[in-house]
Amino acid sequence: MSKVTYEIVEHNGGWAYKVGDVFSETHPTHDHALSAAQNAAAEQELAGETDGIEYQDEKGRWHQEVADGEDRPETEVKDL
Repeated sequence: MSKVTYEIVEHNGGWAYKVGDVFSETHPTHDHALSAAQNAAAEQELAGETDGIEYQDEKGRWHQEVADGEDRPETEVKDL
């Protein structure tokens, strides 16, 4: 099982959460960003429906797969 970490950081004059190198929208306060990260992390762990997905890789090639709706990552929120 994979693990996704949401980190609370200062960003663009406010606060945001980030996963890897990707930032969320900017929030006015630390508490708003923390709450948004906790909500996003909880939603990401929810099971969904098994469905076909299509995505493009870093080399521009397209792939088609079946995504198991029960295959959800473990999440955590890191508040530095």
